[in-house]
Amino acid sequence: MYRPESSLFSRLLLRVAIVLTVGAAILMSAAWLYVRTAADEAYDRLLQGAALQMLEGLTVEDGKLVVNLPSSAFELLGLAGRDRIFYRVIDAGGRTMTGYEDLTPDIDLAGARPGPVLINMRYRGEPLRVIVAGKAISDPSTSGWAHVVIGQTTQARQALASELSTRALALVAAMSALALAGTALAIRYSLRPVSALGETLVARDPQDLTPLAVDVPRELSPFVSSINHFVRRLDERVKLLQRFIADSAHQIRTPLTALSAQVSLIDESNLPESDRRHLERVRNRAGELARFTNQLLNHAMVIHRFDSAQLAPLDLTRVARKAFRAAIPITIDPDIVVSFEAPDEDVVVLGDELSLREAIVNVIDNSLRHGTVSRLEVRVVHTPEFGLVEVEDDGPGIPEADWGQVTRRFVTSKSGEGSAGLGFAISSEVAAALGGELSFRSRNEEHGFTVVLKLPLRSKGKS
Repeated sequence: MYRPESSLFSRLLLRVAIVLTVGAAILMSAAWLYVRTAADEAYDRLLQGAALQMLEGLTVEDGKLVVNLPSSAFELLGLAGRDRIFYRVIDAGGRTMTGYEDLTPDIDLAGARPGPVLINMRYRGEPLRVIVAGKAISDPSTSGWAHVVIGQTTQARQALASELSTRALALVAAMSALALAGTALAIRYSLRPVSALGETLVARDPQDLTPLAVDVPRELSPFVSSINHFVRRLDERVKLLQRFIADSAHQIRTPLTALSAQVSLIDESNLPESDRRHLERVRNRAGELARFTNQLLNHAMVIHRFDSAQLAPLDLTRVARKAFRAAIPITIDPDIVVSFEAPDEDVVVLGDELSLREAIVNVIDNSLRHGTVSRLEVRVVHTPEFGLVEVEDDGPGIPEADWGQVTRRFVTSKSGEGSAGLGFAISSEVAAALGGELSFRSRNEEHGFTVVLKLPLRSKGKS
């Protein structure tokens, strides 16, 4: 199952965003509680002030308790313009002197004697904030405790709490956004050494197996040390592989050459017919073994060179001409007509000369051994975008159904035989490594079977 990659930057930013979100939620909850408490305290002070002023308006005149409601008390309560006010003044006997007689708080009035008591209740279907305050009446004609009950609806305090909460929310959101933006910049700046290390690795030449020498933070030092340790081990392995290929080429080719020489020195004139047939088979098998060994070593060489060699501009005509001379043996059958054609203009491609020449040699050699009857033509063709090396022979060719198989390793291009090789595999891998391809063209009335090595021309901006 495919899992999309997430960057270290996005992971860190997501975690910081979660922390900031949780912190903002906690701050908003605390701010909401504080704002609500502050709004209640502000409007409760108005209620207390109004209750005290009403209590001061209670006096005893002619032996009777009378109430003179001060206008300042209602002016004070009028500061909350959205709210409705309900009040009740109760004498020492528990009778309502003025106000709403059904305004009865669910508390014992005696509890308000030490100090005003604030409660919440519902009155006539509306939520009220109610204050109950008491005043001791000490007069010979009347004595006891008189009480004032004032109720105020809660729209104003709720509006104040909502307004303050909105402002606090906007402030916290703005600060959180600024903090997140600042954190993103800080994370991006802190991760610059990681990006610089990646760019250094990408920019390194494939042949450069020296340890990295870059300044990194202490946290990245183990990572760089591990890379350098791996590079040193890889360099050792590459050198071992180079020595193995060189030693194998020498140790294998030398006895094979000696074997072929010894077989050629055998005098066949005194051998019976059956022994001569056996000798011919030995000679053929020794030749096949020598060719196959050379192909294996050449294949290893090609793979290694593309892992380490630096590509350079090459004249395809010059490389193809060298390959042609190397592939055509001196002892070729004189009845076979061979030719080489090339355009007048330069055909410049980007590649490795040794590997490219080996690819062309393999195509020509394969044509000579398995295709050519009496004619072999090698052509270099220049097109607007590609350089082509065409190797054409007058043999039967390869069936089109087998074209996709013959470029695989150890698959023969020779119909009806069990021999296998690496010729087309090497050529195909070289072409693919250089951005081209190896293809085939069927024979027709005008032309024979053709193998085409197609390579992209070097762009003017490339070096």
